[in-house]
Amino acid sequence: MSQRRVFERASASSIRYALRSFPRTAIQRRFASDEMPKLTGAADNAFNRERMAVKQHAGDVAIPALILASINGKILWDEHWEHWATLPPLEERVEYDYQNIRTKKFPWGDGDKTLFWNDKVNYHKKDK
Repeated sequence: MSQRRVFERASASSIRYALRSFPRTAIQRRFASDEMPKLTGAADNAFNRERMAVKQHAGDVAIPALILASINGKILWDEHWEHWATLPPLEERVEYDYQNIRTKKFPWGDGDKTLFWNDKVNYHKKDK
């Protein structure tokens, strides 16, 4: 067997071994316990204590803050669409001179709609 084939076989088998063993060790270890480990000996230093405090802070403050911000975002989203429903239909709204300025056609579609065009909220009176 050539030296290259031996290397390819060895690297392929080592990759397979790494992929098989990675999920068991990395993921299972992480969820083995909920408590922060107690620092003793050389590991009990200012850096590791600060690192543990940051992890504790993330669980105590950051996660609940993200949940509250998500709830607030959902409430604002619903209020926005309730307000949007009270507006007149798109065809009846006033189109001002500074809206939908076209100097040349876009290279896609009918040439009138931008790349981020949304038919539910954008309208352009072509007769103007």
